[in-house]
Amino acid sequence: MSEPETAGDVDPRATPGHIAELLGQVPTGLLIDGGWRPAETGQTFGVSDPATGQPLLRVADASPADALAGLAAADRAFPAWAATAPRDRAELLRAAFEEVLRRRDEFALLMTLEMGKPLPEAYGEVTYGGEFLRWFSEEAVRIQGRYGTTPEGNGRVLVSQHPVGPCYLITPWNFPLAMATRKIAPALAAGCTVVVKPASLTPLTTSLFAQVLLDVGVPAGVVNVLPTTASGPVSTAILEDPRVRKLSFTGSTPVGRDLLARSAPGVLRTSMELGGNAPFLVFPDADLDAAVEGALRAKFRNIGQACTAANRFFVHRSLAEEFTARVTAAVANYATGPGIRTGVTIGPLIEPRAVAKTGELVADAVARGATLRVGGHALEGAGSFFEATVVADVPAEAALMREEIFGPVLAITTFETEDEAVRLANATEYGLVSYVYTRDLARGQRLIERLATGMMGLNVGVVSNAAAPFGGWKQSGLGREGGLEGIREYLQTKYTLTPDPFA
Repeated sequence: MSEPETAGDVDPRATPGHIAELLGQVPTGLLIDGGWRPAETGQTFGVSDPATGQPLLRVADASPADALAGLAAADRAFPAWAATAPRDRAELLRAAFEEVLRRRDEFALLMTLEMGKPLPEAYGEVTYGGEFLRWFSEEAVRIQGRYGTTPEGNGRVLVSQHPVGPCYLITPWNFPLAMATRKIAPALAAGCTVVVKPASLTPLTTSLFAQVLLDVGVPAGVVNVLPTTASGPVSTAILEDPRVRKLSFTGSTPVGRDLLARSAPGVLRTSMELGGNAPFLVFPDADLDAAVEGALRAKFRNIGQACTAANRFFVHRSLAEEFTARVTAAVANYATGPGIRTGVTIGPLIEPRAVAKTGELVADAVARGATLRVGGHALEGAGSFFEATVVADVPAEAALMREEIFGPVLAITTFETEDEAVRLANATEYGLVSYVYTRDLARGQRLIERLATGMMGLNVGVVSNAAAPFGGWKQSGLGREGGLEGIREYLQTKYTLTPDPFA
């Protein structure tokens, strides 16, 4: 165990005065039918700062009865919202985009407080999350069908797109703003109404964003927000109700499997963005400077707490020692501490259990013969901190190679041939994203075909973009978020046959 190493003073944008003023603006109730209200039971739960363990706010703790009230509001609002002109829906989303950017200081600080990421990264999430509002404001007016003659010439085929209905959206804790905008924006653009259940660890950002939607004029009942510690009973109440027609979930694969099973009786439309175990491949012809920079971004963005984080680093044996030395030198200079302090690279993990799990993964790898190059320890004192870590020569049987890490641990092993690299990369039940560094254009094209992932970064370490379809293969999920594909998840197709108008 060692002490946290902080790099500087508190950021001037995060003084106690700023924090107190911000927390005073965050709604702490349930948003149902356009108004904030207490839970039906009167229960609340606390939200804490993972950097200190200290409480931030207490918020209403929704019950199954509250869940049904939220769904009823979404159901009542759906016909009018679905009939709203696409341009009007687009203008509301655009107004929300502009308001989020105007209030970027508030959103960034709130995310750092409740989730822990360094403040500069939180500002980056405001930009990224806002882009979903802008993108889907533009897509709202581009929902298209088609019209054509039957092959026999005796009729006309009309294909139209319609909103699927009230949607249940379950968001994770690691990107509190972007995961909300990535789900809410396409749903609203398509004409759907929503019930949102934010993660109980980080509900505050979602509530503040929901207030922005109300402020810009989104009608009552179109967006309902239910923070809760009773995720199972709340989800069961909604998924067993015939009024809900769509489920979108971001979270772990085991929970996703359970939700899919519970969605089956109602034959719900489902979108599942689940776990990842991303491979990062460095070939002998790679630009090593770019590969090191990409590795650090792919691994340590969001303190390693991202489903897209690179988990398994497969480096060609000829480059392995130099690559390892370079990333180790960089990581050794990372400052760990509260995200509101200047110069911090590694903030806290979300909760103490995450620290314990990360420590277990590193200890298992070392026990199996891996070499700890830097870091590897939890930090003493307040907060849930774990040092940025590099582990080399990690054997295939180590848990680091098989399980999603969700922490600041970079695990390196080696390969000899392209075929071996592909085999190692694909040896997982997950298939969310892969990263490849090579100067060989033909190899890059081959790996697009050979790697079993829904996304791939070719000589880049971050792939997320609002204009691109985010999602995985295999047990990393179903459906896509973002891009042209994102709004289709909230639409259903109708085919109409009409007689030949010239007959």
